[in-house]
Amino acid sequence: MTRTPHPTATDPEAAWFQLCAGPVRYTCVVDGDTIWYRGEKIRLLDIDAAEVSSPGCPREAEIGERATYALRDILNEGPFSLTRDGFEPNRDVYERLLRRITREGEPIADRLIEQGLAVRYRAAGPGWCD
Repeated sequence: MTRTPHPTATDPEAAWFQLCAGPVRYTCVVDGDTIWYRGEKIRLLDIDAAEVSSPGCPREAEIGERATYALRDILNEGPFSLTRDGFEPNRDVYERLLRRITREGEPIADRLIEQGLAVRYRAAGPGWCD
């Protein structure tokens, strides 16, 4: 049995996330840095995770899969906040909302970085296959 987290005064967002599958996506995890939440596709700010849809090598595929499951598990731990960075555009070139996800003020992206499943975002990319 799954239990949906409940919003709090600190973290007003809450949902039960599954892995995305099929054409209809509402609240699910695409990969380690992209989710669907209430029908909006969201790209997490600050991190870059390995690709799962078209990985460049087996190592990237494996890290990407682990990052996807980890993000799902972290989101399902409890309520969270979505915030926009005023220095970033509202959407990226793929029309995804750009948001930072925090829980009790701490970016959840940091947990993926600590686990070695994501890196701080930089234009050149992380080189998962190097």
